[in-house]
Amino acid sequence: MHKFKKYDIIKKSLQTLVFGGFFMSRFIFVTGGVVSGLGKGITASSIALLLKARGYKVFMQKFDPYINVDPGTMSPYQHGEVFVTYDGAETDLDLGHYERFIDEELNYSSNCTTGKIFSSVIEKERRGDYLGSTVQFVPHITNEIKNKVFEASSTSNADFVITEIGGTIGDIESQVYLEALRQLRNDLGKAKTLFVHTTLIPYIYGSNELKTKPTQHSVIELRGLGIQPDVLVCRCPYKLDDDIKKKLSLYCSIDKDNIIDAVDTKNIYQIPINFYNQKLDEVILKQFNLDIKKSNIKYWQDLVDKVDNLKNEIEISLVGKYVALPDAYISIVESLKHAGYKYNTKIKINWVDSEKVENIKDALKNSKGIIVPGGFGSRGIEGKINAIKYARENNIPFLGICLGMQLACIEFAKNVCNINNANSTEFDEMTDEPIIDLMSDQKQIINMGGTLRLGNYDCKIKKDTLAYKLYNQEYIKERHRHRYEFNNTYKKILEKKGFIFSGINEKSNLVEIIEYENHPFFIACQFHPEFKSRPTRPHPLFDGFIKSSIEKKR
Repeated sequence: MHKFKKYDIIKKSLQTLVFGGFFMSRFIFVTGGVVSGLGKGITASSIALLLKARGYKVFMQKFDPYINVDPGTMSPYQHGEVFVTYDGAETDLDLGHYERFIDEELNYSSNCTTGKIFSSVIEKERRGDYLGSTVQFVPHITNEIKNKVFEASSTSNADFVITEIGGTIGDIESQVYLEALRQLRNDLGKAKTLFVHTTLIPYIYGSNELKTKPTQHSVIELRGLGIQPDVLVCRCPYKLDDDIKKKLSLYCSIDKDNIIDAVDTKNIYQIPINFYNQKLDEVILKQFNLDIKKSNIKYWQDLVDKVDNLKNEIEISLVGKYVALPDAYISIVESLKHAGYKYNTKIKINWVDSEKVENIKDALKNSKGIIVPGGFGSRGIEGKINAIKYARENNIPFLGICLGMQLACIEFAKNVCNINNANSTEFDEMTDEPIIDLMSDQKQIINMGGTLRLGNYDCKIKKDTLAYKLYNQEYIKERHRHRYEFNNTYKKILEKKGFIFSGINEKSNLVEIIEYENHPFFIACQFHPEFKSRPTRPHPLFDGFIKSSIEKKR
């Protein structure tokens, strides 16, 4: 049987289970109105965190209404960071927030774009799966969207699947998603579905009052699409008084207790606590007629208290070419913060544009640690290499990630091993000293999207190394997103000068971690450790990096 047809049969069986009422997952859909940027992702993450704290298994998903199949080929300036799941899916950066909040590994079903939906439907049409039918938005596209919701449920076996709908009510791009969700509510009923609508309550200066009219109109527009929200989450500068909530309840047909303040806060980790104090999780559980178990939220409150009362501060330089948009490095920034929390230290990021920096010494002079993150292409490479050299020669703690590891190898080959033309075939296909080269299985690839080395790969760590000290274990799994690798032809040459290859993927004999023995903290990895760091559990590499940077300050 063709694998795609087999999978469709599985999905049809799953739908039968769902519609038959036997499927255990409940579905929570988070939409946004009035303006973008209200915090739908943080709202969805907070809901999932609160339900998990009540003892329920949660899973998260995002629908992105752009026609790219995934963000893998998009410029960071267009989309920010590409977050990679353990199974190799290139996804929206919001999934990083999801994982950091709920401390659960998500998968390929957690991010779905319009491009992915269309591609799947067109592929089925070409195979003849629709038996000659005219393929239309309804029912074919909407059914495919519903299948993606069910897929998230079946792959996770979660009690709750929380799905964020990208965009804002009124956007033409997201209308087909809302139609699919309207159908889901009709199919499953309120006992299995709940709609949370995030909206804005603006403060008008002059009259000095909060205004509910934008929210009223947003709900009217949502109703016009056939969806009645069950919960309103209202972004506002201060708490809504009882009169405003009564007004919203009257005009939006939503119970007053289901209207939740989302008050502006400097610490995003405070948001779940604010929702908990307003009993949002209890509101949700009551609608689903589920037990309100005792909440284990204290660990999160402890985190909030710690973040609000950090005693120290250090500066860390991040040297990259996308620094004009910090979201391009959001997981790295958050990972640095996580390690800082452990050591009661606020991390001040010194953003260094590797393409424009002229005097690297002046740019880095106040930093106690230097990090060179991943990236693609030749722009800004010299600035990164100069930063690595500065860190190595001045005993400043250094952490290189992905491209940062490759450039650390090139810098060492050039300046320590005297391989003057050391380079990567990514930057110069004809280089006669390819320290970094294309993987053999990548050389015939034409398409750029989805063809990198992606997701979890094994790594064996050499004992009596810095990496082993940090991880305190011999075998690890880490997430990857790259096409080029260290060329093992040069391995012995670098080792003779003090370079240590401390992490290896044994199956393919690929270098995963390097370090320099004549340095207090100089380590780099081919993978992306930032994807596995959590606010209450920093990743070992970031933990060690920040610890060493703090010691450097002393």
